[in-house]
Amino acid sequence: MRRVLALLALCTWAPVRAQMPAPAVPDTVNAMLRRIFASGEFAPQRFGPARWIETGAAYTTVERSADNNKAFDIVRYATATGARSVYVSARQMTPPGTNEALDFDDYAWSADGNLLLLFTNTQRVWRQNTRGDYWVLNRKTGALKKLGGPDAPPSTLMYAKFSPAGDRVAYVRQGNIYVERLADGAITALTSGADSLHVNGMTDWVYEEEFDLRDAFRWSPDGARIAYWQFDMTSVGTFDLINDTDSLYPRVIPIQYPKVGTGNSAVRAGVVSANGGATTWLQIPDDPAQNYLPRMEWTGPNELMLQRMNRLQNTDRVMLADAITGATRTILTEHDSAWVDVVDDVTWMAKGAEFLWTSERDGWRHVYRVSRDGKRITNISPGAFDVVTVAGVDEAGGWLYYIASPDNATQRYLYRMKLDGKGSAVRVSPAAAVGTHTYRISPDAHFAFHTYSHFDSPSVTELVELPSHRVVRTLVDNAKLRAAVAPHIAHPGEFFKVTVGDGVALDGWMIKPASFDSTRSYPLLVYVYGEPAGQTTNDAWSGGTTLWYHLIADQGYVVVSIDNHGTPAPRGRAWRKIVYGAVGVLSSKEQADAVRALTASHSYLDRSRVAVWGWSGGGSSTLQAMFRYPDVYQVGMSVAPVPDERLYDTIYQERYMGLLQTAADSARYNRASPINQAQGLKGRLLVVHGSGDDNVHYQGTERLVNRLVELGKPFDFMAYPNRSHCICEGRGTTLHIYSLLTRYLMEHLPAGPRPVMP
Repeated sequence: MRRVLALLALCTWAPVRAQMPAPAVPDTVNAMLRRIFASGEFAPQRFGPARWIETGAAYTTVERSADNNKAFDIVRYATATGARSVYVSARQMTPPGTNEALDFDDYAWSADGNLLLLFTNTQRVWRQNTRGDYWVLNRKTGALKKLGGPDAPPSTLMYAKFSPAGDRVAYVRQGNIYVERLADGAITALTSGADSLHVNGMTDWVYEEEFDLRDAFRWSPDGARIAYWQFDMTSVGTFDLINDTDSLYPRVIPIQYPKVGTGNSAVRAGVVSANGGATTWLQIPDDPAQNYLPRMEWTGPNELMLQRMNRLQNTDRVMLADAITGATRTILTEHDSAWVDVVDDVTWMAKGAEFLWTSERDGWRHVYRVSRDGKRITNISPGAFDVVTVAGVDEAGGWLYYIASPDNATQRYLYRMKLDGKGSAVRVSPAAAVGTHTYRISPDAHFAFHTYSHFDSPSVTELVELPSHRVVRTLVDNAKLRAAVAPHIAHPGEFFKVTVGDGVALDGWMIKPASFDSTRSYPLLVYVYGEPAGQTTNDAWSGGTTLWYHLIADQGYVVVSIDNHGTPAPRGRAWRKIVYGAVGVLSSKEQADAVRALTASHSYLDRSRVAVWGWSGGGSSTLQAMFRYPDVYQVGMSVAPVPDERLYDTIYQERYMGLLQTAADSARYNRASPINQAQGLKGRLLVVHGSGDDNVHYQGTERLVNRLVELGKPFDFMAYPNRSHCICEGRGTTLHIYSLLTRYLMEHLPAGPRPVMP
């Protein structure tokens, strides 16, 4: 009924809007929008997917076949010399009885490099294509075989992985784990009893989204056992998405989605023989539905390391589990008064006597060397800076490679430090190469695939030698793309700092019009995210959105983006976690203060013409801006927002806002949710949402619509049927939404300079 009432309210508003002639967007702008979002003209060339082989002496990558330009070969390159050979041809990847080579999304090698695992015919499962068909090619014999047996329906296998010896493949099919022997195709079921609420070897929706955990089983190093997660979702509420357009009658798509304060999945972990048999369940203490198990990895043939988090997510217990008995013991505990993050940078060293671990225990994210019993913990990357991520470990040489940016939080560079913590860190990325650098280091740590870009320049990928950073060869230079975008970047983006509050300096970037005149004043468009999941002030190429911002600027706008406290910038623990319990409150204040400071200190910014826009968390921040600071912002464009934080999922929202159990908790959520500030709206507001959004539900926007109608607030609304959180499905959708945003901005915040306001 609420949906009907909301749509009726919108229908009564729509005719009024329809009678208002919208000023035309210039044809040149529409043409450029089509070039950016529909033509593929500015699509970058990418390297790979590449795989290191032979410990780094060679690598494989995918290239179009010389014999068939519709198919691809997998080619081998000698790392040092660049000698090229076709490792697996498209012809070899053509199933018997067909004339077309397999169209594969991904591939993996067995340990000896003889067997190739191909992932084909894939289907999207929420965020990624994780379900499909798998084929195995034997390079020596030429045999190409599809996995799953004759009774496996198409596109039903998930997360297939070779055993360490390469003689078997394990995979998930319809919620159960199977092992298939490659010699004769015999298939053994390791689990049973899966249904819509019980799954093995795969995760529920919220673990996938918030812990980035999808593949939920692990081969033991000796191939004798498999450790796996089991999810019982019976206590998780069902959220129904409605597909109204693809059939005569609506189709219901149920999702087990835990909203703030509701039941989570009960998750446990077990170990089973790869030959089948009974599962040994790990003896993990406390309620499995009130705690999380975000990570589990083997440390040896008979032992696993687990990370066990409480539901509040302020404590992470590192546990070792005996795979034979199931017994567990805690060896390390991380605690924070706000929240702790899952640690992925774990590397075992010294033949299993020590491991590397990242922690913010001293106020900065550092790498620690921890003894197996957890009693000896040594910071090996000391200093007032954050390690963004560990890039590689060269145990033989005694070096830790990591990404950091001690002097500029908008950039990323490679450093190395001795594993014993002695001496000073050394920057490996070239000093002259300003911007953002990423690395995929070879197993022997002698080479790396190095990709770098900066704000107005597309990425370049090179093969470099370490630690000298000598360029062995350029793999992708994107020179044509760089030449194509250059005419559309009249004024390169400028990075700046703006001071707010008690002397807090916020990072930002700014794009000015091609015809910029500092003696005139321009309308301001602010792009915002503002939440703990994302940083917007990155000195890196962002593709089509960067070109869109330049297009907008050249119509007579100044475009900026600013990062407030709480964003994941490498500026220390206090920077990130000060927002605990008040997501959206401090951030919106700092954003508004930054706009005030900028317009006060830059006469060419018109404080009476300010627009704000954002997507997802940025959509929520846009609502906060328009509702809380109507004197600062005149126009807002909110895409896929969370108007009520109680409607989002448990793991994300409770991590940053705390649990929802008491009246005080409820009051905290009420204060932070923008829907409860809607009475402050004065400017023009556009709300956009996809009705098939499984992540940030359309439900929240419907409730916002009802609230704005109740308050008598005029607003504009656009729904995209069946589109997910990206609003990218369907022909023409991306072009349509960016055309909509462009048109709305130009209609309600006219472009062009005016005389400077006194």
